[in-house]
Amino acid sequence: MLRFLFLSVIFLYLLSTLFPALDMGMTLSILCVAIVGCTVWQVKRLVRILGSIFLILGLGMLWTSGAHWHDYIRSFGPMLDLVTMFTLVPILGIPIQLGGYSSGIQTLIRQKVKTSGHLYMMTSGISYFFSIFMNLATLPMTYYSMQPALSVFGVKNEERFMSRAITRGFAMPLIWAPVTPIVGIVIGMTGVSWLSILPYVVPLSLLGLGLDWYIGARNAKKIAGLRNGVKVDETAAAIEQGEKGRPGRVFQIFLAILVFNIAISVAEMQFSYSFLILVALLVIPFAFGWSLLLKKGKEFTHSLQEHFRSFSIKMKDQFFIFLSAGFFISAIQISGTNEWLTGWIGQLKSVIGAETFLILLPLVPMAFAFTGLHPAVTLALMAEALNPSVLGVSPHILTVAMLAGAVSAFLVGPYNATIGLMSNIVKETSYKVSNWNLSFTSLYIGCVMIYLFLLELFMA
Repeated sequence: MLRFLFLSVIFLYLLSTLFPALDMGMTLSILCVAIVGCTVWQVKRLVRILGSIFLILGLGMLWTSGAHWHDYIRSFGPMLDLVTMFTLVPILGIPIQLGGYSSGIQTLIRQKVKTSGHLYMMTSGISYFFSIFMNLATLPMTYYSMQPALSVFGVKNEERFMSRAITRGFAMPLIWAPVTPIVGIVIGMTGVSWLSILPYVVPLSLLGLGLDWYIGARNAKKIAGLRNGVKVDETAAAIEQGEKGRPGRVFQIFLAILVFNIAISVAEMQFSYSFLILVALLVIPFAFGWSLLLKKGKEFTHSLQEHFRSFSIKMKDQFFIFLSAGFFISAIQISGTNEWLTGWIGQLKSVIGAETFLILLPLVPMAFAFTGLHPAVTLALMAEALNPSVLGVSPHILTVAMLAGAVSAFLVGPYNATIGLMSNIVKETSYKVSNWNLSFTSLYIGCVMIYLFLLELFMA
């Protein structure tokens, strides 16, 4: 039942986006109401509590504003673009799995890695590399590709070593990667184009990666030592042989990422659809074409069918929380609360100053991450109160501030999917995994604040 509802709402949403004359607004809203009603008792307790708060607050705002009865139904539907993207983006991971690129990674390790510091940098770098395409699938794929190499190096607390490298590498591209939902949300809110923000966010992404490499490699050198009286360098060649693989094949992923980003850029210039929709529409054709080049067309079809058979179980939490948040956002608009919020934030900005306001803004998504709110939900809620033209701030700087805050939330939010999945992989609590990233995230946020101050100073 859930799978049918999920597939129906995604298909009809894409259809109505491509052909607006069909006017499926009420149909989509009714389906969203049905999904919320069917999933409310099937989702995790924390998700149910957060979603219920959104629904209750939304109902209260509509009731006090005297909204018409059909407004209650039509308020369901915003953020369908987000859940559609969440559903389709994992498909990009299929050709990476079918291509057997992990064997190439193992060969690369045997040939190039000599110290645990190098291993840390390679783990973080590969996680960064995969994150541009694979989203959460990056975490298990990187872990199981790199973990066998740890047996050679005298690394204390191997799970902490891997967790830090993988989660930090994973989070850094989320500030600019086109498959990241938060990028689409913020672009839609501020009205900037994806290409125009790249010169601002890519340097910040690479700064975070470089900072992680410096700290991780420095710490790794301290804990690298002897294993059974034999030097690490002398035993690096003894890494257990796995499936043979050519390391050069790993660069096929880099080429695919480049082609996909170019395709997104061209589509953004040629079509008027939202950024999230463009990415969602390109995912399946691109992944299928890549699989055909690998001569894995039939395998891709089978994996795609399996994805749509099982995704309803994995996605029910996301559907419930995002549709509930979408209802709350609609209620804010219909009741006029967004105007009050914008005015209040404008007054706050005038009191503390534009520079201080923008510098402190990244702390908001990170703070809300500790309450269980996904950064994408937080940014969508903030979007109703942060209008760049009304607030008198640069939309590009506002975009950087919000995206940097979201990245920090992914690194330390104990309830988000990133930390939750990593905690399951390393068999540690989500709070411990979050704490492992706390000092790095604090340092990164400090760098972000300085970066925002400089941007505001030179762009004013």
